[in-house]
Amino acid sequence: MELQGRKPVSIFTGVDEDVFLRDIYPQRRPALLRGVDLGPCVDKWTVDHLARNGGDKEVKIHVAAVPQMDFLRKNFAYKTLPFSELVKRASEEKHSDFFLSEDERYYLRSLGEDVRKEPADLSRQFPVLAADFRVPPFFAPDQFFSSVFRISSSGLQLWTHYDVMDNLLAQVTGRKRVVLFSPQDALHLYLSGDKSEVLDIDSPDPKRFPDFAKAGRYECVLEPGDLLFIPALWFHNTVALQFGVGVNVFWRHLPAGSYDRNDPYGNRDPVAAARALQALERALHALDELPADYRDFYGRRMIQRIQRRTSRGGREDSEGTGPTSQRSKQ
Repeated sequence: MELQGRKPVSIFTGVDEDVFLRDIYPQRRPALLRGVDLGPCVDKWTVDHLARNGGDKEVKIHVAAVPQMDFLRKNFAYKTLPFSELVKRASEEKHSDFFLSEDERYYLRSLGEDVRKEPADLSRQFPVLAADFRVPPFFAPDQFFSSVFRISSSGLQLWTHYDVMDNLLAQVTGRKRVVLFSPQDALHLYLSGDKSEVLDIDSPDPKRFPDFAKAGRYECVLEPGDLLFIPALWFHNTVALQFGVGVNVFWRHLPAGSYDRNDPYGNRDPVAAARALQALERALHALDELPADYRDFYGRRMIQRIQRRTSRGGREDSEGTGPTSQRSKQ
């Protein structure tokens, strides 16, 4: 399958709060920011430093015997390890102690103290390490939602998905490839919920996923100290080119009432969108009462109405959704 041309993610240097809010954020496109001060973590977060200062608290991790993790089919196991042991194993290529195989790979996505109620917060789960990390001041403090600690073995690839909040991915150590797809290409990505069914995005099966080649692809490689702005609804897929440690910082860029209050992960669709999707399911069930030709006809009418109602004419419209507009109301 011949894929669309790979477009590089735009790189910006010397970005401060004013530049980000004025020149980058309103574009609603991914941006790689270099030279932003992330604090001493870039130099300090060696394997030994992490193991000594991260503590021995038990952390829940993903363990995979294959490089490409598939959340839809769950080709990995959930396990727990002391944090210091996780860091040690994740930095290794071969393991003397293992769960599945000697070359298994590890992935940590940190969780809140009460995983069903509290979002992850680096300053609460790993306070000593958090002191080394400086959160970029690109959004108002009351918009903060979570700071997620991520650790990945070399070679591990995460599934393609989208988030409903804007976020900054700080790559503290190691190198990581990130591939992104625009929300406007959602129909080409074979979605199941917020995740794509296309596991191998570099060599997708043309028979199963013939339209995937139509999706435009943006790509970058994050170096230690880089910061990637990922706007809400942009799909992203990551490959750890080396053992790596990073921090995702998510913030609420829509009014607070737009989000599901019972969502500690911050990945449920906004309340209004969830209601709309539920209404669509009810409408589709109603169409099942009709003969096939009627279902086809009224289904096409529904598609036409949705397209007319939601079309933005190809223009990026960020009015009223960003930090600038939020702050003007404070």
